Amino acid sequence: MRAVIQRVSEASVSIDQNIKSEIKNGLLVLIGVEDADEQEDIQWLCRKIANLRIFGDENGVMNQSILDVQGQFLVVSQFTLHASTKKGNRPSYIRAAKPDFSKPMYERFVASLHQTSKLEVLTGEFGADMKVNLINDGPVTIIIDSKNKDL
Repeated sequence: MRAVIQRVSEASVSIDQNIKSEIKNGLLVLIGVEDADEQEDIQWLCRKIANLRIFGDENGVMNQSILDVQGQFLVVSQFTLHASTKKGNRPSYIRAAKPDFSKPMYERFVASLHQTSKLEVLTGEFGADMKVNLINDGPVTIIIDSKNKDL
């Protein structure tokens, strides 16, 4: 499971020009699922994201988590996070899980993130053509892959 986490001062996701979800201070989490993902990946990733110390403390040092600042989450599914550009110029999405597997995993991720953090977790709509707007605060962008925990 791969995630791109962006610290935002605001973010929203729209479908057909209608805002589905919007947050203020918090994290926009783009999440991609692959066939090898399991419940353990979800739990590990949710704990890691909830406890990332990427918010400023009283001295402006990134020393607080989203739990500390009581922020919000906006989670958006994004299969393109598993794109391979190894050959040619057209990305291959062979590593991205098919919807029958990835949708339930995405839903479990959202539920687990809420359970882990006890914070509000808003979402996009799985499989929809979404427009994501954000103001990246910092900018701060972190990439985490549950299959590569050493990074």
